[in-house]
Amino acid sequence: MSETPAEIVKFDNVGLRYGTDPEVLSNLSFTLYPGSFYFLTGASGAGKTSLLKMLYLAQAPSRGAIRMFGQDLVTMPRSRLPELRRRLGVVFQNFRLVPYLTAFDNVALPLRLAGADEKKVQRAVSDMLDWVGLAHRAHAVPPTMSGGEQQRVAIARAVIARPKMLIADEPTGNVDPDMALKLLRLFEALNNRVGTTVVVATHDVHLLKKVPDSLIMRLHKGQLSDPTGALRYPPRPGGSIGGGGAGGGGA
Repeated sequence: MSETPAEIVKFDNVGLRYGTDPEVLSNLSFTLYPGSFYFLTGASGAGKTSLLKMLYLAQAPSRGAIRMFGQDLVTMPRSRLPELRRRLGVVFQNFRLVPYLTAFDNVALPLRLAGADEKKVQRAVSDMLDWVGLAHRAHAVPPTMSGGEQQRVAIARAVIARPKMLIADEPTGNVDPDMALKLLRLFEALNNRVGTTVVVATHDVHLLKKVPDSLIMRLHKGQLSDPTGALRYPPRPGGSIGGGGAGGGGA
């Protein structure tokens, strides 16, 4: 019998409300395992962005317990959150690029903050910008770039340091279908070759079938459903799951 992989994230009966409003997320219990690829889907207003905020440590739950990389996030001192955040790559829906830095310098930020050798930075960033089709825009600043170009810079910045977990909020919403597929293949390569756990939130049901062995979590009115068994079973070697199909079942 193969050994069950250690979890990378575990939610236990988590709820989230803003102020005194009703809960926007209720009774979330699930586990994300290292090296798996998850799609988080649901209609607008279902709570996808709120769930992602808890995953990238921007929002604390109102109740329940969350563990990440073996750490209890509810009881852990906030001073230790930056250490965990360095293991994450995040693609925000509104990009969050530094407006006065060039595309090159935006992508280079994670490597430079980590103290990487500048020769390595130059090579890695140049290769990444070339891959996302922006080598010719390396010296452009975000205000002069289209929405799709900014999205590609944001994705390049998120993956340049090979994070342990990549969280992407509608990462293909501002690019054409061909570029959307290319960016999805970048996430897939990061998942397959580096072992990064990937969580992609999307409302585009066509994307759900593009990544073999991907797992689907569906939000509806703040509740999670589980069409591919992503929440019930740990992944088997090779990416499949213990109790059900993968690759877009239930889409």
